[in-house]
Order: sequence, then C-alpha cells, then structure tokens
Amino acid sequence: MYTLDTNAILYYVAGDQSVRELVDEALLANAPLYVSAITVAELLIFPKLSPEEEGGIRKFLSICSIILLDFSLADRAGSIGREYHLELADSIIAATALFTGSTLVTRNMRDFRRVPSLALQCI
Repeated sequence: MYTLDTNAILYYVAGDQSVRELVDEALLANAPLYVSAITVAELLIFPKLSPEEEGGIRKFLSICSIILLDFSLADRAGSIGREYHLELADSIIAATALFTGSTLVTRNMRDFRRVPSLALQCI
C-alpha cells in the first residue's frame, strides 16, 4: 500500500522509470494507491499545465483512491505539522499515509523523515 506525494505523481506522469516501476508493481499486486485530496489540488493548480499534462494527471488519479480531508484527518495533520514543523500540504499528506497505514512515496525525504512513525519510500 502506498500513498503518493505530489512529486511522485508528477514524476510518474513525466515518465520517470523508478516511479513507473513502483506503481506497476503495486498495480500487479492489487495494492491500493492512495492520494490525499490536497495532492489533487496541488497537481491541478499549476497555471501553465497543458491540456495533455492535465489529462495525464487525471488519468493517473482515476486509478487511485482519493482520501478526503475530514475533521479527524485535519486534526492529525495539524498535530503533525505543529510537532514536526511541516508545511500544511505535507502535514496532510503525512497524515493520509499514517491514516491508511501505507508507505509514503516521495522525493521529499528531507521534510518527511522528521515524522518518525511515517514509512517512506524514496523515488
């Protein structure tokens, strides 16, 4: 089970081999791929996003389980952000991985490794 950070999805859509292999292996094993709702917003906010890029992102998101932000998750994210000094989006993404009991796939090891209970996979 994996939760995908925003950068992991961007690298996947761009064709990064290491991310594609990880996602393909997860899909073959029927392992769920989780994405935080904040990640969806981060992916689609780029002003210079081409229609092709947006289509690739939306296609990828269609195979993922989107985890919505409710009070419980927001509360946990706030605690994580305060305790480990993470930005809001990263706090929500970390809380999502912990909530789902999944490994967070990211290139942002510097920030996320501050959360000791978070399982990480560097891509």
